[in-house]
Amino acid sequence: MPYQAVRGVDHYYEWITAGDRPQPSGSKPVMVFLHGWAGSGRYWRTTAQALTPHFDCLIYDMRGFGRSLLPTSPTADLIDDYELDSYADDLAMLLEALGLSRPVYLNAHSMGASVATLFLNRHGDWVKEAVLTCSGIFDYDKRAFEAFYRFGGYVVSFRPAWLGQIPLAHRIFMARFLYRTIPSHESRSFLNDFLMADYAAAMGTIYTSVSKAATEVMPREFAQLKTRTLLISGQYDQIIPADMGQKAAALSPHVTQVVIPRTSHFPMLEDANTYLQVLSAFLNLGDRTPAPV
Repeated sequence: MPYQAVRGVDHYYEWITAGDRPQPSGSKPVMVFLHGWAGSGRYWRTTAQALTPHFDCLIYDMRGFGRSLLPTSPTADLIDDYELDSYADDLAMLLEALGLSRPVYLNAHSMGASVATLFLNRHGDWVKEAVLTCSGIFDYDKRAFEAFYRFGGYVVSFRPAWLGQIPLAHRIFMARFLYRTIPSHESRSFLNDFLMADYAAAMGTIYTSVSKAATEVMPREFAQLKTRTLLISGQYDQIIPADMGQKAAALSPHVTQVVIPRTSHFPMLEDANTYLQVLSAFLNLGDRTPAPV
């Protein structure tokens, strides 16, 4: 499996290409996918595979998640903060280390979409167009946030390995994230990613993603966006409701929101065909619409 060292952590990455080539062709633009909290690049595979006629697709696992495990013996160059702008810098260093040509396309989900927003404003010359899936801005509520931290701490602390072996545990775990059912292997993969996420990274990003500082910073970041950006929301998303996406999109004339009906926090998996049609229209793929999943 390919890894690239970035700031003291071996980052897992994977190329999804036509014909399953292990490297990009060089003749197609590159689309880079960012996953959300406690996930990994795994759940982007089907979307990336559908886009291979048009893009060479790069998925990777962010520091402390999926297969990008934190080292047991920290080194001098290890970055140990979990600020979202640090993850944006990780991405810039990864793209540089892989020797990619500019510009690339970004498709980022949930917490990864917040990282991508910061990346666009700090390293905008890297990106031609961006897609933010299930993103938005929210208002600060001290009592609600503190309750969220307590619940998040409990959930992250109680992650016995045997949980992944219980029949239907993956469906129960994913119920809050979905409006429609998704294939069992997808929900099992997400549960497994959650179980293997590093504790410090999982807790650290809870505090940096959902915080008073984030409610102040992210509106400014959305307002500064200059890259042509599509923001896709799920109609029934309980994690980042569509109206939060609408507020974010309204802050920049370069951001367009599309709400996919009858989906929640994983519209790319819940209604893959509509999701791909929306991407196709935004990216001007014309009659080269990605094949249905």
